[in-house]
Parts: sequence; C-alpha cells; structure tokens
Amino acid sequence: MAGREPRPRNPEGRMSLGQHLVELRKRISISAVAIILFSIPAWWAVDFVWAALSAPVLAVAEAQDRDATLAYTTIGEAFDTRLLIMFLVGIVASSPIWLYQLWAFIVPALHQREKRFAIGFIAASVPLFVGGCLAAWFVFPNIVILLTSFAFGESATLLSARIYLDFAIKFILAIGAGFLFPVVLVALNLARVITGTGILKAWRWAILGITAFTAIATPAADVLSMVLLAIPMVGLYFAAAGIASINDKRVAKREAALNAEYGIRVDE
Repeated sequence: MAGREPRPRNPEGRMSLGQHLVELRKRISISAVAIILFSIPAWWAVDFVWAALSAPVLAVAEAQDRDATLAYTTIGEAFDTRLLIMFLVGIVASSPIWLYQLWAFIVPALHQREKRFAIGFIAASVPLFVGGCLAAWFVFPNIVILLTSFAFGESATLLSARIYLDFAIKFILAIGAGFLFPVVLVALNLARVITGTGILKAWRWAILGITAFTAIATPAADVLSMVLLAIPMVGLYFAAAGIASINDKRVAKREAALNAEYGIRVDE
C-alpha cells in the first residue's frame, strides 16, 4: 500500500485559518511551559523580590508618620503571594522565549527578506520589555507613597498583601508591554499594513495615547512618574517610525527595479 503523499506547501507561505489556530495553540503552549519552568526556581528569589516590593510601604510609615504595614487577611494569602511573585519573575525571566514565540507566529506571514529584517528587530523586543519592567520598578515606590498620602491624618495604612501585589504586577507588566509598542508598529509595517509616513502623521494621536496610557498606569497625580515613563515611549515611537520609513524606501526601490525589469510603467 502506497504511503500518503505529503501535502503540497503553498508557494506563498500562506496558511489556512485552521493552520493558524494550530500554530497559535503551539506557540501559546510553549510560552506557558517556559513561564512555568522559569517560575519554579524563582521560589528562592521570592524573599528578595518581596522585600524590594514592600519597601515603599515602610517608607510610607517614615515619611507620613503613620502606621503602615502589609497584612495577610486569609489563611492562604501568604502562599498565594509567593506564587504570584514566582509568576512575575517567571514572566520576566522567560521573556526571550515567549517573545520569540509571539513573533515566530507573525513571521511566517512575511516574505523571506522581511523575515531576516524582523528577526533582527525581535532581538530588540526583549531589552525593550525588560527595560519597561525596570522603569516601572523604579517609579513604583513613588506611586505607592503618593497614593497612600491621601489618607486622613490619624488613620493607619493597612494593606492586603495580595491586593498590593496584584497592583504591583499589573503596573510592572503593563509598562513592560507598553514598551513593546514600537515592535508592533514595525511588525505591522513589515506586513505592509501601515507605512512609516502613516506612523509619522499619527504622531499627535500617538503622544496623546502614550500620555493617556502612562496616566492610567500611574494613578492619581504623580506627574513626575508619568513624564519619566512617557519620554522613552515617545522616543521609541519615533524610532519605530524611522525604521518603518527606511523599510518603505527599501521596498519601493525593490518594486521599482522589478517594474523596470519587466517594463511595467506606474502612472504617478
């Protein structure tokens, strides 16, 4: 009995919807396993991370001359807190793997030359994400001190450890994800969805969106922290516009050469 003939590969590299879903499931599974594997050894770093995250609460007690402490309000909250810290460390530590999986899901839709260009820029996504997390880490104490300063004079600041940690994780990961925005713009440009000129024309909306994002990520009226986060994000936006414009010129030059080779005239 003859074996089944292999399914012919699409010469353009296109995938059906079902193939895209299978590929997406594969990438998500690999990313999830990577996060879990990197989270397990983070158990031994939990005390160090928690000491750094809870330090702003101690600063509140000194700066505002009030009782301020973190409390465990349920029996399992201390254990849950450790698991969440492990999860946070696992996400950051495994970022090279899950970011690669994210872009490996996008790259097959691009042409071979654009794949090489995209892979080079993928290497920038890891330091961007980690850099965003570090930026959030450094401004986080200011956020805590500012928000707790609105308490009334004779009151005490008693915070649930779980709720406090949830706030810290969302803040750190949100800023880290925000720093990946330029990578998304360049990927969309490589996929010919947007152009460098289009990115530049939208700079006012981009600055407005970045300002709104940092304002949400840094609650209340901490203008200094908002500005410290917004400035690098705006700079990265214009860097992405520059890279996209360079890619547009390269693509236009390649298309012009092909048109000249085959004698195709493009009306202006």
